Amino acid sequence: MLFNYRQDVPRLPLPKLLECYRQMLEIRLFECRAEDAAAAGHIRGMIHSAVGQEAVAVGVCSNLRTDDLIASTHRNHHHALAKGVRAGAAMAELLGRQTGSCGGKGGSMHIADFSVGMYGANGVVGASAVIAVGIAQALRLRKSDAVAVAFVGDGAINRGQCMEAMNYAAVYMLPLLMVCEDNGWAATTRARSVTAGPGALHRARALGLKAFEADGNDVEAVSSVASEIIQDIRLGIGPAFLLCKTYRVRGHTCADPAKYRDAAEHEAFLAQDPIARCQRKLRDRGVSQSEIDTIEAAQHAAMDDVLRRALAAPWPNAAAAFQDIQTAGATL
Repeated sequence: MLFNYRQDVPRLPLPKLLECYRQMLEIRLFECRAEDAAAAGHIRGMIHSAVGQEAVAVGVCSNLRTDDLIASTHRNHHHALAKGVRAGAAMAELLGRQTGSCGGKGGSMHIADFSVGMYGANGVVGASAVIAVGIAQALRLRKSDAVAVAFVGDGAINRGQCMEAMNYAAVYMLPLLMVCEDNGWAATTRARSVTAGPGALHRARALGLKAFEADGNDVEAVSSVASEIIQDIRLGIGPAFLLCKTYRVRGHTCADPAKYRDAAEHEAFLAQDPIARCQRKLRDRGVSQSEIDTIEAAQHAAMDDVLRRALAAPWPNAAAAFQDIQTAGATL
């Protein structure tokens, strides 16, 4: 039955849960290597780490096809990797190298790879919502059953772009899923301190979206709810909104020590860490600690290699600055 989403959390098939664990670990270690590279001066500008938020990206994207298209935010590395962007191409992009997914010209806040449905990240808060609505409109015109997904933060809900996107999507019954990663912070400000009313779910429902919530620190919960929502969107029920409460372990950027937060917050998060929770689920289902350790060791080695190769990759040629530029409808 449409919209009758389960309140309990059905268990994922063990192979899928194992793959979700591997992906979350890959993302966590990718972010840590990126932070190391930034601290060493290898990344020009800021990066926005998603350590702690892995379950949302993996839970949603594990239910998407290659032709489903996502639009992301300034905090986007986890979305990119979960949607299928190769870690090596993403790391090289962060470092501005020629082998990056955008040839080294996009950097951390503009990772894109159309071949896997990652239609790009954006540094403008709330911009992913209107970009994804445009994508959803195009999918409708093409009579495709593919889905557009907009990832937004809880701070973006107060931006006009999100309101316009939800309204337009609802009016035209577009195949859009808007996923709100509620980590409690809008940059360095408590999101709830600048958000009036009962919250994001109520705003989405008021604009005509079917709106639901999942535990953003439980990859099974996110994946199970997202799976049902996405199936219904493919059937033409119109746009939906998924709120996932999670936690941003790091500061707003790699240069932000987050001293404005109470240290007790981090301690409280440890019990909810999505990777640790997934490990416990795997052990409860008979996966041995040695198997888990093997996956972890393989991911550590893989991410070490990813960073090493990215650092060794060439810089873009100067002539590349004049490629991929559009003027008056023509590509130079």
